[in-house]
Amino acid sequence: MANLREIQRRMSSIKSTMQITRTMEMISTARIRRALRRAEEATPYKDAITHMLANVASAGFDDSQPLLQKHLTEKNVLFILIASDRGLAGGFNLTPEREVERQAAELEKKGIASEVITCGRKPTEYFSYRKHRPAMSFVGISSEPTQDEAERIASYVMDGYSQHRFDRVEILYWHAKNRVDQTMVAEQLLPLTQDLMMPNQPRTPEALSAVGHTLYPDYTFEPSAQEVLGYLIPAYIRTVIFHALLDSAAAEHGARRRAMQSATDNAKEVLSSLSRTYNRERQGAITTELTEIIGGASALEEN
Repeated sequence: MANLREIQRRMSSIKSTMQITRTMEMISTARIRRALRRAEEATPYKDAITHMLANVASAGFDDSQPLLQKHLTEKNVLFILIASDRGLAGGFNLTPEREVERQAAELEKKGIASEVITCGRKPTEYFSYRKHRPAMSFVGISSEPTQDEAERIASYVMDGYSQHRFDRVEILYWHAKNRVDQTMVAEQLLPLTQDLMMPNQPRTPEALSAVGHTLYPDYTFEPSAQEVLGYLIPAYIRTVIFHALLDSAAAEHGARRRAMQSATDNAKEVLSSLSRTYNRERQGAITTELTEIIGGASALEEN
């Protein structure tokens, strides 16, 4: 009977866990719709400013612009890692964290330093625990990113690159392809090149290779294409970062929904297995009791 009580306790615990995972799955399912809508609504603006920047750059790609200059030597690399405040989302947090850690280790072997900006409590705790204190960190708003967050990151990035505090900027995040699938994106943010200024989301090498280079018509710029470019580049950087934050928020809900669905399915399988075990044990206990009763009755009859 002790074994039966233990199985019952396990079954009760699994049922409680299954209720939690099913509830979290339903919450993520509801939230992903709004998150995807926010990302989709921001995409036309991002594409428009990217087209505009590409047009202006084709008319006057000015290497004197600090954000367009490629530094002669690479001494420091900045990573912008966008993840989540919460766990229970499969490899949503751990995969990009380990990717940044791997790239930082490779750079260190070459004598190149690295910094990281973390968006989300999980990556902040991950790197802080490993004595790699983030240059900037944002917690508590991974599922509802704000424009202010993007502007603060963009200001730090542009000032640092212009002042040669770092020589390359990489951004890593999860792209929500749809409500089910997510793919990790690692792309160069700075220095800007004409190839990077393409209206693709995400701007992976495969996506860039599939885009034809368009010869834009001649425009007359007032005061000059170079000066217009100087106004457009900061707006473009802020837009790319903000869109990545929105995209990551949608991917987070999708990843958590899938993880919780998988956890619920696994709990059902374990519960079914325990139920079969419980029934076998109970049947065995009943058979043993009946055998003992029949044996006792037979002994009494003999006496």
